[in-house]
Amino acid sequence: MTEYHDTKELMLELNELISKPSISITKKALKEYLKYYDDKCQKSKEMIEEAKQYIPGGVQHNLAFNYPHPLVFTKADGAYLHDLDGNKYIDFLQAGGPTVLGSNDSEVREKVKELLDTTGSVTGLFHEYEMKLARFICERFPGVDMFRMLNSGTESDMAAIRVARLATKKKNIIKLGGAYHGWSDQLSYGCRIPGVGGLQSHGIPSSCYKYTQEVYPNDVKAMERMLKRNRLRGGTAAVLMEPMGPESGTRPLDYDYNGKVRELCTKYGALLIFDEVVTGFRIGMSGAQGYFGVTPDLTVFGKVVAGGYPSAGGLGGKKKYMAYLAGGIGGKKTKKAHVGGTLAANPLSAVAGYYTLKKIEETGAIEKASHAGDRLTKGLKELIRKYELPFVAYNQGSICHLETVGTMLFDINLKKIWQVPGKLKEIHKRQEKMTHMGAAYMAEGIVTLAGSRMYTSAADTDEIIDEALSRFEKVFRKVEGAKL
Repeated sequence: MTEYHDTKELMLELNELISKPSISITKKALKEYLKYYDDKCQKSKEMIEEAKQYIPGGVQHNLAFNYPHPLVFTKADGAYLHDLDGNKYIDFLQAGGPTVLGSNDSEVREKVKELLDTTGSVTGLFHEYEMKLARFICERFPGVDMFRMLNSGTESDMAAIRVARLATKKKNIIKLGGAYHGWSDQLSYGCRIPGVGGLQSHGIPSSCYKYTQEVYPNDVKAMERMLKRNRLRGGTAAVLMEPMGPESGTRPLDYDYNGKVRELCTKYGALLIFDEVVTGFRIGMSGAQGYFGVTPDLTVFGKVVAGGYPSAGGLGGKKKYMAYLAGGIGGKKTKKAHVGGTLAANPLSAVAGYYTLKKIEETGAIEKASHAGDRLTKGLKELIRKYELPFVAYNQGSICHLETVGTMLFDINLKKIWQVPGKLKEIHKRQEKMTHMGAAYMAEGIVTLAGSRMYTSAADTDEIIDEALSRFEKVFRKVEGAKL
């Protein structure tokens, strides 16, 4: 990252956005864009309709949904995606963030093919690249002496809190309100919108949240109050947080916030867990912890450690804590965190992860992706000013945000329960307008994450970014109230 944003100034802009009525593309423009899906995406539409008979909602992954219907993608190559109907798109989803090199890197793909020709995808036994990948990560992350690979970020967060409880002999987990740490029962509390508690996490008994609390991002005093209170309620095993802020920095943190939380964790005997599923090997080769100079006790990894290939996740940390994850069924009689996963650290994932991370470092991919993020964000800000729109664009290196309605910037206060229905109604109304913006971007050939977040990659040249900006401009010109 070349520059860290002024968080207080940025929050003023974001709060101003949600203080105003939400806007989106005009009804006429929406009608025109929906015609694109009817005329140009017929094969995708037919396949999704058939898929609905066998798959709930028609897709297997939440990120795959797109209004008015998901598209079926058949080819990924660097900065581009191609759909079943032959349409070509600039890919700013990048599999949800892990493909810093760009999608389907050819050199990594060749290494995977070699592996498939020899070992095959899985044996259930040890493979040399498990060690090579673990060593690579340990040598670069300040807070990681040892690394254990798992199947996903969700599993890794679950393992992290089990280790923390074993290590501290305490019970409570504090997270930042609005953060997503996977979909396990305990960590689904306070997801995406601070203060929401378990209101939007259906199918989970409230008793599962007994030892999970949330505090508002950037509120250091609230964090200390919770740590103090927990001393009378089983103690705090860990504070779990994304070091850039909840939802990949959608609620950005003050630059010094991580350091202050580190001090509080040390003071109250809690472990500090950084969820670096997105920031690991995207913010820098030593992750956000290297950027901020703050060392956590445990670090959660996600998709990038398998280079975007399946079974991608892991937990790293200090040796004394990672001892609770020692593999095997024999050995010393010490308590172990109950984790598993037959496909975790399979040869395919390990070799893909190792050569991906190696190439990221050797080619300066993080710097290239960040340059693309800076260029994209600068261009979006210029377009926002040009058309006098209330939108807010900012980035943390190659993690780019374009807030047009601010659905995740609201908060809920359950102590004022009478206000909750109105706020939820407003959030849902804004979410609908955000889906319309996302549909417009897609129709113009830009793939985003839910219409509000983008991940740039090393494959994004200046020419590609400039082309993307010309496509964004076509959408912005069709927004309600845009100055033409």
